[in-house]
Amino acid sequence: MDTVTSLDKFRVPIGNQEIELQQFIFEAGGMPLLRTRIRERSRFTIFDIDPATAARWGKVLSDWAATQPGGAEAQGEAD
Repeated sequence: MDTVTSLDKFRVPIGNQEIELQQFIFEAGGMPLLRTRIRERSRFTIFDIDPATAARWGKVLSDWAATQPGGAEAQGEAD
């Protein structure tokens, strides 16, 4: 059986989408994937991405947030 582990789940303040990040490991083997599930009411969008893509995507998101008012620094203080 494939193994799915929830890493984080949260709601976006504007738009109220629910985002869940999961680690997805296939029983048959291969590399673990990061599954990003976005729920908008009854509609789901799902991305399964490899570690290199996750690292690039994450870096761009973090870099952008750090340059915005109330960005990464403010989020880090709230944790």
